[in-house]
Amino acid sequence: MREDRGFKKYGTVFLALAVIALWSLPLIAAPQDTANTAADKTDSINARLTKQVRHELIMLPYYSVFDVLNFSIEGTDAVVLSGQVTRPTLKSAAENVVRRIEGVSKVTNNIEVLPLSPFDDRLRLAAYRTIFSQPGFDRYALQATSPIHIIVKNGNITLVGVVANTMDKNIAGIVANGVPGAFSVTNDLVVEHKG
Repeated sequence: MREDRGFKKYGTVFLALAVIALWSLPLIAAPQDTANTAADKTDSINARLTKQVRHELIMLPYYSVFDVLNFSIEGTDAVVLSGQVTRPTLKSAAENVVRRIEGVSKVTNNIEVLPLSPFDDRLRLAAYRTIFSQPGFDRYALQATSPIHIIVKNGNITLVGVVANTMDKNIAGIVANGVPGAFSVTNDLVVEHKG
């Protein structure tokens, strides 16, 4: 009988400690959940901002196959613009539309305006005709904003953007190398990952 009382006494204490331990688990886990929630919220804000900035840049009226606009988001409210454009007005227009996006507090505009050059203009048109006249490349040319961009600076051609497969990347690079007057061709096209 004495052993029974001892067991009940220690059993009750053990049960009380177990209940307290179980109740305190949510309190211990709460800061970690809060941290995860804050990180998820930041990711959500960045994803929304990325989508809006991309949309605004693509919709610029003078954004063409001869320009490339890139951006990065620093923190949750600062946007850094980069790339190369043929018109100074496109540089300022890109900054203005991004600055008006809700939630953007700072815009750093590192977009380079390419030098005016009739020689570069002729190379742009020749590269465009050469690349987009290839069989199957009409699917890139017919899109509202071409995924292939032809950047020409001081006689040097750089291809940037996204193509459907490695063969298209190689064909674009090979035919661009055949453009008369081009000093060099850099093929920075990226193959689209499907999956």
